[in-house]
Amino acid sequence: MPLAEPAEKRPAIKPQPGSSGTARAKKFGATAKRAAVPEVNGALYAARKKVQPQAVRGTFRTIKWALLAVTLGIYYLVPFLRWNRGPGEPSQAVLLDLDRGRFYFISIELWPQDVTYVMGLLILAALVLFLMNAVAGRVWCGYLCPQTVWTDLFLAVERLIEGDRRERLKLDAAPWSVEKVALRTMKHAIWLMIAWWTGGAWVLYFADAPTLVGNLATFQAPPVAYIAILTLTATTYLLAGHMREQVCTYMCPWPRIQGSLTDEHSLNILYRGDRGEPRVSAKQAAQLRAAGLPAGDCVDCYACVAACPAGIDIRDGLQMDCIQCGLCVDACDTVMGKLGRPTGLIGYDTEANCRNRAAGKPPVSRILRPRTILYGILVGAVGCGMLYSLATRSFTSLSVLHDRNPLFVTLSNGAIRNGYTLRLINKRPIERHLVLSVDGLPDARVEVVGGTPDDLPVPSDATQEFRVLVFAPAGVHPASTSALTFRITEPATGESAQAQDHFKAP
Repeated sequence: MPLAEPAEKRPAIKPQPGSSGTARAKKFGATAKRAAVPEVNGALYAARKKVQPQAVRGTFRTIKWALLAVTLGIYYLVPFLRWNRGPGEPSQAVLLDLDRGRFYFISIELWPQDVTYVMGLLILAALVLFLMNAVAGRVWCGYLCPQTVWTDLFLAVERLIEGDRRERLKLDAAPWSVEKVALRTMKHAIWLMIAWWTGGAWVLYFADAPTLVGNLATFQAPPVAYIAILTLTATTYLLAGHMREQVCTYMCPWPRIQGSLTDEHSLNILYRGDRGEPRVSAKQAAQLRAAGLPAGDCVDCYACVAACPAGIDIRDGLQMDCIQCGLCVDACDTVMGKLGRPTGLIGYDTEANCRNRAAGKPPVSRILRPRTILYGILVGAVGCGMLYSLATRSFTSLSVLHDRNPLFVTLSNGAIRNGYTLRLINKRPIERHLVLSVDGLPDARVEVVGGTPDDLPVPSDATQEFRVLVFAPAGVHPASTSALTFRITEPATGESAQAQDHFKAP
């Protein structure tokens, strides 16, 4: 890979005396490229310059391509996976059925009453994100975030059509022509196709995918499906095609949160200033070393800046804009390899090791420390708790609602009657016949309006309400409020559920 030319000019922070590449370059006779960057006069905000990243090859780029293929493959293809749940049940492996109020994930079926599992998943995702940040910084942002994945895909299309960084910069600066219009039209057309399929794949998670695809093609799908597709098409096209690094810097809150979750032992993409400084060209470095003067390995080629999708200079230290994607590492390692110098001038390192090297101490790796151990324990506890709950959860539920008016009725024979509405939930794909019993009131008599307590039929995968009357016989004087336990049992399996309420009396 040829050495990249300097990145687009950006307003630079004035270097501190004796600490910047500019000062060192002047000292050793190098060209101070950053000194030529014009200052922003009287403007609160500088105009945004479009970032055109240079294509690179290397370990991190290969990892990113592999993860891009896996994540996009999962997103686009999962709606078409089939799973046999029996007659009358949906056969889509992953489905959020809003009409029936169900979420299907392979063999797992969640009801609206199972919202605790959704909360558990959100808590688990947050803890995993905290753990990832504590161990290796913004590894989620650099490799797995949807914004990063789709931006990489859009950039790949852009490079395929318009060429690499040099060609794209020339095309940006060139006047409009037939060729430029054709290239831009082709690029944006493919972007829109990708964005359209992204929105289309999203709605397939909410209905049977093959059926919905046919309905969409014949314009028989519900209007909300077309609205959702158009909305997601527009957002994908804008965020991945045009806003790119601005989403990560200005719209996403994670760069601002990560500061409280990282510490000096967290791995981050860092520049080894102790080895790279002072920065001089390869030719000047040879001359300085021959004269017994210090010269760093960094040749100030700006390859790391040109490869950065955020357009930052990693040599300025850890920055909020950096998504820790590792592309600057691949770019720098390529240059070091061509110059015959050791790789690793930019790489994963910790702030503590940077200080240790400056002080002449050996590097220390502390992945296991109180912060990461605590996050790991919490991830394990929440994950195991959710798995245990899923493995032992009941497929039968019962809720009881006492009549509000009247609370009780005294009959002519002296008996006292309370009325209740029972809602039975059958989460299995077969009809079930349940038995009702009531505990807590001696000699109580139970009646089911329109049925019998010994046989309460509940359809498959449905809820059923029953009107239940409980009688305290004449001569029995219950307290003004007595606790009752309603219990339903399936005789065939012994599975049961219960709910608590009260019996009201004078």
